[in-house]
Parts: sequence; structure tokens; C-alpha cells
Amino acid sequence: MPQKISTFVLSIFKLLIKNKHKIGKFMSNVFTSSIGKKLIMSITGAFLVLFLLFHMSMNIVAIISPQGYDAICAFLGSNWYALIGTLALAGGFFLHIVFALTLTLYNRKARGNNGYATSVTPKTVEWASQNMFVLGLIVILGLLLHFLQFWYKMQFAEIIGHHQSMLGETMVSTTSGSAFIAYYFSNIIFVVSYLVWLTALWFHISHGFWSALQTIGFNN
Repeated sequence: MPQKISTFVLSIFKLLIKNKHKIGKFMSNVFTSSIGKKLIMSITGAFLVLFLLFHMSMNIVAIISPQGYDAICAFLGSNWYALIGTLALAGGFFLHIVFALTLTLYNRKARGNNGYATSVTPKTVEWASQNMFVLGLIVILGLLLHFLQFWYKMQFAEIIGHHQSMLGETMVSTTSGSAFIAYYFSNIIFVVSYLVWLTALWFHISHGFWSALQTIGFNN
């Protein structure tokens, strides 16, 4: 069995070498053409939405059972599979931002002062499209706040060898996710900040969803 797997991998490798010029041209078109950039935006966007659904499921567990949520945090922590997921998420997020900026600049340059002619786009999505810079800024600032309050004091703390983090004047375990939630969401300022962030995130996702439908001609 291992020999068959090795033979299969070797044949795939030889096939890639044989067609390296075609593959290189295809990848070049993907990263430089407008359609290719939209494809990457769609893939990375879908990947980020899947992560949000996973994250939402974890947060629902925190509401139902704080102990269960802490168990999930302990299961993930700084284990290798969680670190791989974090790196993949960071890479997808980086690509999403880079191609979003390049596509935005390209589209504005191509159409000048003329917008797209759409007839069935919901008003909320149209508003989101016109305010994407502000929405994107809010999303990024919200992510920074979330990273500083949770990721930095939990997973990153474990990566550098710490197993406790300071919350106010109390040291808590880096796997006590429910304690972090209770501490930060007891502050009305943070509650409002997260509500604003999630609202901006919702508008951003809804705009991306309808833009994807428009791209494939579904709503024409």
C-alpha cells in the first residue's frame, strides 16, 4: 500500500513538471485577470464565512454551557491543528484584503464616475457597496480588538509558554474562554463595540454574497 501511494505521488509530480508552463500560465491568469481575482475573492470569502460559522457555533456553546466552551478552548489551545487553522485563516484573510483592494481600484479606474447598472440589488446591499471602505475599516478594527482581548491572551499566550493571563486584577487560565467572555462583556462599551462590529460584518458579507451572484449573472 505505501508503495502504491509513493508511485501515485511520483506520477502526479511528474505530470506537474511536464505541464509546468501551462500551469504557470494558468496561475498567472488567475492572479492577474479580473475573473481570476474575483475567483480568489469568492474562495477566500467562502472560507472566511465557514470560519465565522464555526466560531458562531463555539459561541453558542458558551451560552449553553460555559464548561463545554472551556473544554473546546482547551481542545484547541495552541495544539498543532489549531495553529495550522490559524495560519490558514490568516493567509486567507490576507489574500481577501489584498485582492479586495486591487479589484476595487481596478473597477473604479475602469468605470470612472459610472456605476454598475443593477436593478434587483437590495437597498441594504447597495448601501453597503457605497460604504465598503468604512465598513471594512470597522471590520478590521473589530478584529484587532478581538485579537487583543481573546487570541493574544489565550492562544498566543500558550504559544509563548504562558498558561495564565491577566483579566483586570485576576489571573485566569488561558483555556477559560467563558471567563474572558464574562469579563469583557460585562463592560457596556465593549458590548456596543462588538454589536457595531458584527453589524458591519453582516453588511460586508451580504454585499459579498450579492456581488458574487451578480458576477455569475444569477440576478440579471
